[in-house]
Amino acid sequence: MKVLHILDSLNRGGAEMLILDVCRNAKQNKLDLTFAATGGGSLEADFSSSGVAFHRFQRTLPIDPFLVGKLRSLIRNEQIDIVHTYQAVAGMHAYLATIGTGTKNVLSFQGFYSGLKERTTMNFLIPRMSANIACSNGLLKWLAESENVDVTKNFHVIYNAVDTERLKPTGVGLRQELGLPSGALLFGMVAHFYSAPRKDQITLCRAFAMIAAELPNAHLILVGGTEVGGEEKYKHCVDICREANLMGRVHFLGRRDDVANVVNSLDIYVLSSIHEGLPIALLEAMLSKKPCILSDIPPHLEVSHEGKYAEIFETQNADGLAEKLKKLGGDVGLRNELGSRAYDFAQKTFSIESHIENLKTLYTSLRS
Repeated sequence: MKVLHILDSLNRGGAEMLILDVCRNAKQNKLDLTFAATGGGSLEADFSSSGVAFHRFQRTLPIDPFLVGKLRSLIRNEQIDIVHTYQAVAGMHAYLATIGTGTKNVLSFQGFYSGLKERTTMNFLIPRMSANIACSNGLLKWLAESENVDVTKNFHVIYNAVDTERLKPTGVGLRQELGLPSGALLFGMVAHFYSAPRKDQITLCRAFAMIAAELPNAHLILVGGTEVGGEEKYKHCVDICREANLMGRVHFLGRRDDVANVVNSLDIYVLSSIHEGLPIALLEAMLSKKPCILSDIPPHLEVSHEGKYAEIFETQNADGLAEKLKKLGGDVGLRNELGSRAYDFAQKTFSIESHIENLKTLYTSLRS
């Protein structure tokens, strides 16, 4: 069974890191995988050296007939049985490239998608796929309730996963990099500043401002780029911190490729999201033994087993988040205990090996 995964861009993000982990572990887990990119990005070198056959194309039009032809040739030449995509644009090109070939199509949903064009494309593709995958039951529920998708037909839930090998720190920690004392308490969140209502750094900045005086050794680390349209959200966060005289204690680090070094430096990981599928960044934190504070959206409740493996606060409630920051910030024993429990659970549930086995089971069922 030969499988082709396709991405439309190779910039760092949750789906991209998941697929990179799959590529790096495909051979040892007996998955005959080929990877194709129809656009570039910061992870291109990582994918090209991931251990699977790598093909780099360039999409030049929203629907590019030349790209469709190239993908079709690749599918035929390599005798691909399954094509698996994760984005609307890649999914549409894969669908067109496989018409009449007998190759099966799989489309994964990683989280929130916005815009009429993307919604229209997804609605067109869903009933035409051999299988659709949601990365959590919470996301499946959202697709049904918010997007009116019939998830009773041809949908499967396969949890995201992380390769723990790439979570090993390779450089200096943030305290040394930022010139902070060794005893500094570091809260942190890894998320881009999007225009869409996905991540919520604003509530985290407000909450940190509320407890900063009570935890004078605490610092807040915010890692993530600012997407087009997200500039106002970023500015709002900066304004909150400036007005609270906390610019020396809140560190906006932008895009980072050394996420392992960042996460391993943190004492407490916070994810104050409004919408998620099953965030890779959260799994990275859990598998790094970091205690987590999460907004109470369904995927977070699912991952944490209703708060068994993380502290939970009401979404967009800065007062509630401030209480959790103060609770964990002032109790190192609780932090260690919560981080260890989350790690044990994540190892069993979100390993890259189990993810690949689940994919193989689904792929095999499509060929029978």
